[in-house]
Amino acid sequence: MEIVDFDIDKYQARREESSTRREISFSFREPDRVVTSASVASPYFCWLLGIDIADYYQDIDLQIQVQTWGLKWHYENLFDDFTGTGLGWQIGTIAEGLVFDCEIFRPGHTTPYIVRKIHSMKDVEELEIIPPRDNPQVQEHLQQCQQFADRAAELGLDMPVSAPSLGIHPPISAATAIGDPDWVYMMMAAEPQAIKLLFDKCFQAFCMLQDYMIELNAGNYDSLGLADDNSAFISAEMYKKQILPYNKALYERYGRKYRYLHPDGPSQQNFPVYADVIKLNMMDIGGWSRLRPAVDILKPAGCVINGNLNNRDLYAGWTEDLRRIIRQMIRMAAPGGGYQFAIGGETYAGIDPEVLCQTFEYAHEVGQYPLDIPEEPFPEDQLKGRPGITP
Repeated sequence: MEIVDFDIDKYQARREESSTRREISFSFREPDRVVTSASVASPYFCWLLGIDIADYYQDIDLQIQVQTWGLKWHYENLFDDFTGTGLGWQIGTIAEGLVFDCEIFRPGHTTPYIVRKIHSMKDVEELEIIPPRDNPQVQEHLQQCQQFADRAAELGLDMPVSAPSLGIHPPISAATAIGDPDWVYMMMAAEPQAIKLLFDKCFQAFCMLQDYMIELNAGNYDSLGLADDNSAFISAEMYKKQILPYNKALYERYGRKYRYLHPDGPSQQNFPVYADVIKLNMMDIGGWSRLRPAVDILKPAGCVINGNLNNRDLYAGWTEDLRRIIRQMIRMAAPGGGYQFAIGGETYAGIDPEVLCQTFEYAHEVGQYPLDIPEEPFPEDQLKGRPGITP
């Protein structure tokens, strides 16, 4: 595979138009049409290209080739409000493994993953927090980031490249990355004071790493986005008692001006806390949280809603059910701005690219302001108690 000829200047006018549209909508006003985001990333592009994702995560040249191809494909085929231009070294979901010195398993035909090392309180007590500047795995990763940047420059690519960086999930999601999730959840219910030691260590590791990245890259403490995937799978009461203190402290320390959140499951039980206590500026409600409570609770608090289209809604093809879902999501969430129509989380491999493109073309067609979309019942499958856009 060769690097495609990608000239970002060709799309400058469109990017400026999208930036203006986002600025208007995210200040809770209505632009010309609903803001959209297709959420496509390198795993999807690897699937389109027939490239083994395991090879992708181990080869700098292959990453550069796939990322440049993906940028051009996105701009040439999807006409959402994407404005990205940059490249960067990617490692998948193994950051906690590097920070906590876990073994990383790299099988073929899938992404690398962490060999979990926490199975008991004895393991928690023995868990060592290694300062990132003294951590060989973290330092090796940062060197790979620099090697990626050097290679991009050597190839003459006139494109931004991410600075060497690494981040981990907040405490509960970091804990379940290095420990058995079932055991962590069980301990939260049975021995909350004991499992607190693991969360304390994950919080400390997060702050040490974040401070180190700010030091390395001359960053600031103004903006913080958290991907707290596993917080979606506990009760609201458990979240408030055992997780909120950590996440609130992280936002207060690193997100003084801007706060973003993405969980990886149904999270409407926590919307009041996100709105009134954490005071989010934007939330990706994914493809699982209910949209009506997001509109009723998050938007009035000044939190922009991103998402709620579920990948599963696209697998059946370009159907009337999919079109009705698109119409009703926009009808419900788009009035007054403060909403970005998107596939929650990320577009998965296996989504027909033609269906993906049609989805966003149709969203633009029906999402013209002022909106004029009649209310319709949701498709039958959405009314069977499944999480998602059901009111």
